[in-house]
Amino acid sequence: MIKNIHWLGHASFRIDAGDKTIYIDPYRIRAGALKADIILATHDHFDHNSLEDIAKLKKETTVIVAPADAAKKHAGNVRSVEPGQTLTVEGITVETVPAYNTGKDFHPRKNKWVGYILTVGGVRIYHAGDTDYIPEMDALKADIAMLPVGGTYTMTAEQAARAVDSFKPKVAVPMHYNSIVGTAADADRFKRLCKTKVEILQQE
Repeated sequence: MIKNIHWLGHASFRIDAGDKTIYIDPYRIRAGALKADIILATHDHFDHNSLEDIAKLKKETTVIVAPADAAKKHAGNVRSVEPGQTLTVEGITVETVPAYNTGKDFHPRKNKWVGYILTVGGVRIYHAGDTDYIPEMDALKADIAMLPVGGTYTMTAEQAARAVDSFKPKVAVPMHYNSIVGTAADADRFKRLCKTKVEILQQE
């Protein structure tokens, strides 16, 4: 399943789910990218709910899923979500989980921003969104987990390694580096510190 997950830089991914194309937090999307059936935004910051990039990917039937403050900026088939929900979008099960900071104020818990768990072909894929290591992670069930490692606005590599080792996915993928914050060294450190298997994806 990991071969169907494409890292587009920062926290942006494309997931090929059979005949469905899913984007999470599309940002700095290249011209000619595949159009989206589903777009998931984790929160309303410009690098996660990028109106310009979502416009590049959107077609008439695209479903956009986002927390309320991000959702209201979009027209068409838009689903507003908050943590703790499960919905079916184009045949894909989408669960929303909390994403927030604990020791800083960039992503307050009160904003009800989210991470997502998608079930694709029986595989549970977790995108953490912008978050610190929070207590809710310990009970997560995921096969593949994408976690931020760049620090400043999110977890550091060390914190992300502790988080991922708490819920033990089969594979962990570092994100949120090499763009606004963080470097490849953060991803390498995350891989070195994790007991869990880590795959560092090449940016596409």
